[in-house]
Amino acid sequence: MVKIVIKIKRIALIISCSLMVASVHAAVLPSAQSDSQWFKDSAAHLVEQTEQQTQSRAKNVILFIGDGMGISTLTAARILEGQQKIGNKGGEENFLSFERFPYSGLVKTYNTNQQVPDSAGTMTAMATGVKTKAGVLSVSDVSLRANCLSSKGNELITLVDLANAKGLSTGIVSTARLTHATPAALYAKTPQRQWESDANLSDEAIENGCLDIAYQLVMRDKANALTVALGGGRQNFISEETVDGEDKPGKRQDGLDLTQAWIENFDDAAYIWDQAGFDAVDVESTSHLLGLFNASHMEFEADRQADVAGEPSLTEMTVKSIQMLSKNTDGYLLVVEGGRIDHAHHAGNAQRALYDTIELSNAVRAAVNSTDPDNTLIMVTADHSHTLTIAGYPKRGNPILGLVHNVDGEMAMALDGKPYTTLGYVNGPGAVAGERDDLLLLDTQDLDFMQQALIQKGGETHAGEDVSIHAWGAGAHLVQGAMEQNVVFHIINQAQQLGGTKY
Repeated sequence: MVKIVIKIKRIALIISCSLMVASVHAAVLPSAQSDSQWFKDSAAHLVEQTEQQTQSRAKNVILFIGDGMGISTLTAARILEGQQKIGNKGGEENFLSFERFPYSGLVKTYNTNQQVPDSAGTMTAMATGVKTKAGVLSVSDVSLRANCLSSKGNELITLVDLANAKGLSTGIVSTARLTHATPAALYAKTPQRQWESDANLSDEAIENGCLDIAYQLVMRDKANALTVALGGGRQNFISEETVDGEDKPGKRQDGLDLTQAWIENFDDAAYIWDQAGFDAVDVESTSHLLGLFNASHMEFEADRQADVAGEPSLTEMTVKSIQMLSKNTDGYLLVVEGGRIDHAHHAGNAQRALYDTIELSNAVRAAVNSTDPDNTLIMVTADHSHTLTIAGYPKRGNPILGLVHNVDGEMAMALDGKPYTTLGYVNGPGAVAGERDDLLLLDTQDLDFMQQALIQKGGETHAGEDVSIHAWGAGAHLVQGAMEQNVVFHIINQAQQLGGTKY
């Protein structure tokens, strides 16, 4: 009650001071300015930021990664979500949940050998504090990609390793395969991101003792085991002789069923593979939870409801993980990836990418509502961006997935006499050789529509510009300005006092 009274008095004082300044300079600000809702909203936002209280010590940390969630993706998703809200003016003034966090910055994403990065190198930077080559997971860039022997002695300690060593609970959630690059960088050490099951290992890797990624997830030392691991990639955990609940055989050639090994490794462990199993989990009586909800990647959010087996949403998995991890009174580290944003972009399909971005925003909102900012740091960022562009001069409120209409309402035409969309890609499968398709004959808001692109490629590529980072809660003030991607590790290490830095 005392804190509330103090906060009210402080806000009143700030408003009072603002009014005093406004009265002195009344001639400078006409009523069209000072009475504008834009003016009032931004002033209120400043008051809100002034009132934010942070501290350096974070008992818990939740890191959200939107795979491929560049600035243009955030902007387009924000507008799409806004245009779906009743009473929203045009969508442009909308904010995704984390875009109102009090602290933000920019993150440089290059790998040590690539100007435009891949997810293995970028997530390794965030997980270990060390930038490295594209394609390798939590090994230094001295290692040669796909060469097992060169990685020996060059393995790096990750945030998950440090958190476990401190007695914290750890969890990983992804809509991609759990063995895919971004989640795998947190627990696996390998010079080849594609070694997801033993079937993918090279002869050299087997000869020199490298282990596949799925094996490294399940067979970690018990003291260093993940408490929660939820996502896709079931085929990498079961053998060729094993048929899962969807009658899909596994990929493993060593005869192991790692889902069974997970259950046997711990007392009261659980393995689940569909929505029904997920809903039935008793959090209080479950010590370790493994969920593999698809043979490969989980469904795109836009398609998830049509999945016969049923898959939990990213929001549901996030909340369940927080419930599991919160049982540890010493704290936890949770990393949540919206992995399919990236895959939709590679397919030149902006709509699916935007819906997965909106779902990531929903998951962040749920995490905020499930935690205490006095002891929990929540950060949201991306591993890299994509070549998605927002262009033309569409009028305010023009459907973000639609054709461009000018301010006068007329449809905008390119020099070839055909219309074009606001969203496009620099490269990708939506490019055409020769004459451009007439979009008047297509439904650009169809879920399967591929945005047109400039350069023909079988799959759209990553882009190399900075991505944003947003922070809320304990230690959030450490997120400011432009930073190298490996600084994310140090922010978490410092906020949670994991002890992984030598001074």
